Amino acid sequence: METKYIFVTGGVVSSLGKGIISSSLACLLKARGLRVTIQKFDPYINIDPGTLNPYEHGECYVTVDGHEADLDLGHYERFTNVPTTRANNVTTGRIYQSVIDKERRGDYLGKTVQIIPHVTDEIKRNVKLLGNTGKFDYVITEIGGTVGDIESLPYLEAVRQLRWEMGQNALCIHLTYVPYIRAAKELKTKPTQHSVKQLQEVGIQPDILVLRTEHDIPADMRRKIAQFCNVSPDAVIQSPDVPSIYQVPLKMHEQHLDEIVLRKTGVPVEGEPDMSSWLKFLDHMDKAEETVTIGLVGKYVELQDAYKSINESLFQAATYNDHKLNLVYVHSEKLNDDNVNEKLSGMDGVIIAPGFGHRGIDGKFVALKWCREHDVPTFGICLGMQCMVIEFARNVLGLADANSTEMDTTTPHNVIDLMDEQKSVTEKGGTMRLGAYDCVLAPGSRAAAAYGSTEVKERHRHRFEFNNDYRERFEAAGMRCVGENPDTHLVEVVELSDHRWFIGTQYHPEYSSTVLSPNPIFLDFIKAAITYKHDKQK
Repeated sequence: METKYIFVTGGVVSSLGKGIISSSLACLLKARGLRVTIQKFDPYINIDPGTLNPYEHGECYVTVDGHEADLDLGHYERFTNVPTTRANNVTTGRIYQSVIDKERRGDYLGKTVQIIPHVTDEIKRNVKLLGNTGKFDYVITEIGGTVGDIESLPYLEAVRQLRWEMGQNALCIHLTYVPYIRAAKELKTKPTQHSVKQLQEVGIQPDILVLRTEHDIPADMRRKIAQFCNVSPDAVIQSPDVPSIYQVPLKMHEQHLDEIVLRKTGVPVEGEPDMSSWLKFLDHMDKAEETVTIGLVGKYVELQDAYKSINESLFQAATYNDHKLNLVYVHSEKLNDDNVNEKLSGMDGVIIAPGFGHRGIDGKFVALKWCREHDVPTFGICLGMQCMVIEFARNVLGLADANSTEMDTTTPHNVIDLMDEQKSVTEKGGTMRLGAYDCVLAPGSRAAAAYGSTEVKERHRHRFEFNNDYRERFEAAGMRCVGENPDTHLVEVVELSDHRWFIGTQYHPEYSSTVLSPNPIFLDFIKAAITYKHDKQK
């Protein structure tokens, strides 16, 4: 069938969950046998979020083809089980860069380059890129920001034009907030009315309204909103707070969101979506009674979105192991020899988080030394793995000054060093080792047992690597290099085979963990943590 386009906009306030609604709808449509993809258009002028501080924009997600993307792409993959690429995330920076490049080449034949039509045409071209491949029945496009933002106006104009051009093959879902005034004990619809009016002012009439709320919105209030906003009453849907984001698709289906979309885009509604695998996951979640406690040691722990993919990977793994996850954030800047026992002794497992830079690094070394000496299941990811190597070099190999050249360019023992191809790089954006690479795991290793295979493919985001000049010394002392890239022989995985579970990965396995395909190494880590918990109780 001809590709259908769904545009998801937001109003009133940011962080309402456009990404979760988009992902939930995609999940339902995919469960009906339709081919679906989602893309995010971000209004900021950065080319991508790769150079953004996590405090600015949360986690930077990496796609299989090595694009640094918005964290919502992680939700898209976790909900749909479909990998994303560079085409699934576009920023204003990329739009303007493309327009300026065309102007410099003379593509516009000397015309004055303007927001309309040149910038909006470039947005429209990017919107339709995935649809033009013929691989998808539905392309869901999430427009970042809120209606009324200056930055979003070119995107909304492009959406207006596309809806006019595409007719029944396009529709708009608008997500708004219905606040509850506690003092008056009332829900208020006026912010939603104003938000829709702003959308109408730029020429877009929403087809479906999704109302974020902390309280149930009565049917008569939803009818009132429908009347004031020119939306059919059955297309006003509420999205209340739920204990887990993974329950949202079911809440949307209960209110027939997927059926409304199908009808409005001229697609026959046949039967029910096959949500059996999803329901199985939720059943594990509901029946879990025991808790596994994992400590996450990092420097961004006060920001919940900084480690979003790790958090969700741990939650998925705990759920499939029939446990609830108790994730305890441990600030690495505040961890030292005096308080490490107090902070970590209650943990069933510890994750040493990824990151960049020197801040908080000493606390990670303290945590790793304590975990190694107390044989606690420990998982180091990217910088976490590099910290494992440095701590082992200092305290086991006796190389007291061992370090990464990222932290100390003059270290006499550069056990972690800059990759050769990175030494001439001066720009920061999009210049790291990015995307999915092959990794061969040593037969008989704990990592190979976790994956059930000696060949895996995982995503990377880093500049520095294990220095192979030290490999023999590490392996002789017990830290085995059990995973390497088959082409470059760069070390990807290290482990201590005489410990119950002590593994570091240079790659980021959290990027490929989804609800229906949880990453095996997270599953094995949680399993080891549960075993350790039971051993402690004996």
